[in-house]
Amino acid sequence: MRIEGLLFDPRSSMYILLLKEVNGTDTLPIWIGKPEADSIALALGNIATPRPLTHDLIKNVLSGLKMKVAKIVVTELVDNTYYATIYVDKGGTEISIDSRPSDAIAVAVRTNAPIFVEEKVIERRNSDELEEWLKNLKPEDFGNVM
Repeated sequence: MRIEGLLFDPRSSMYILLLKEVNGTDTLPIWIGKPEADSIALALGNIATPRPLTHDLIKNVLSGLKMKVAKIVVTELVDNTYYATIYVDKGGTEISIDSRPSDAIAVAVRTNAPIFVEEKVIERRNSDELEEWLKNLKPEDFGNVM
């Protein structure tokens, strides 16, 4: 998956991170908070901050420990809550770390790690209302989150 955009949802007063299948048409909207949206937007825009943000700190700690983010995977959807795992490579050993998808994606953007979504998550998120809402999105709906 790749990040298609970030937009503000006035109905929920939250931000929506829209993931889109790299070689396909499947999409996955994930509602996230403003701090996470800001963090992702800063990383996408290659905007440096005077001091490291939390997701920068995670990247720095992993780098200092000679570890690399191999991938992140959105693994589950339970009661309208998404779950994700960050997979870290430490000298050939893969370590899995439980994470919120927004945090995992913020780290993935900073480390150029690929983003995956389990097929069962894509299948579960299908609903007529959501599909209709996504079809009506226009390019101008994707604004800057700052």
